[in-house]
Amino acid sequence: MATLVLLGACTTSERDAPVSVQAKVVVAPPPSPSVTGPVLNPDGTCTQTAPGSVSAIETGIGECDLVRLKAKPPTDVLVGEGRSGREVQVLYSEPGAKELYFFVNGRLDRIVKS
Repeated sequence: MATLVLLGACTTSERDAPVSVQAKVVVAPPPSPSVTGPVLNPDGTCTQTAPGSVSAIETGIGECDLVRLKAKPPTDVLVGEGRSGREVQVLYSEPGAKELYFFVNGRLDRIVKS
């Protein structure tokens, strides 16, 4: 008897109303108050010109210093907020390898090369 009820429910011609889907625009959060100096926008551009005093890619440099030293725009930039404040991931796809730079509060924290 239960089978007949289930089959009857499967053959109903009633339809639910269409569901409306809205797209959300993702806006990068503003820099944390503990971030000083120029920072990267999600499109890979800098908010200000980097001063140019850094001469090597090493931990502690600023986000825009990396772009200036690489002398080309990044392949991709992810900007967000984490427990430590502003967190940015900068990807450079190089021939034969990828380089991922992790920044916390505007300063280079670590580099992953693959």
